[in-house]
Amino acid sequence: MTTNRTIISTPAAPAAIGPYSQAVLAGRTAYLSGQIALDPATGQLVEGGIQAQAEQVFRNMKAVVEAAGGSLAQCVKLTLFLTDLAHFPVVNEIMQRHFAQPYPARSTVGVASLPRGALFEAEAIVVLD
Repeated sequence: MTTNRTIISTPAAPAAIGPYSQAVLAGRTAYLSGQIALDPATGQLVEGGIQAQAEQVFRNMKAVVEAAGGSLAQCVKLTLFLTDLAHFPVVNEIMQRHFAQPYPARSTVGVASLPRGALFEAEAIVVLD
């Protein structure tokens, strides 16, 4: 059985740094790969700590969702990865700037490390209307 899927790619978000796609659209559901705080123009991790990284992650995610034809308002599930769970309140505050109520379902996981020394990563599932 072959799944009807479309690979989503946009220069408005960082290029994949491994053998994966920025997102895959299967039917009306977009599965976004994890985004870290890479500047799409330079490919470098943004400076400025957790606040700057969280802002960049959500901007990158928005760019990928828009390339799939959707918006962050259509996000049904987020998974957040933090190297320090003490950053949880900061990420919550920044997330509220990018997502409106009703918020998507969400899991937050503390991890030992992330690619390129990032402090934060997020992935999402979005159902397009």
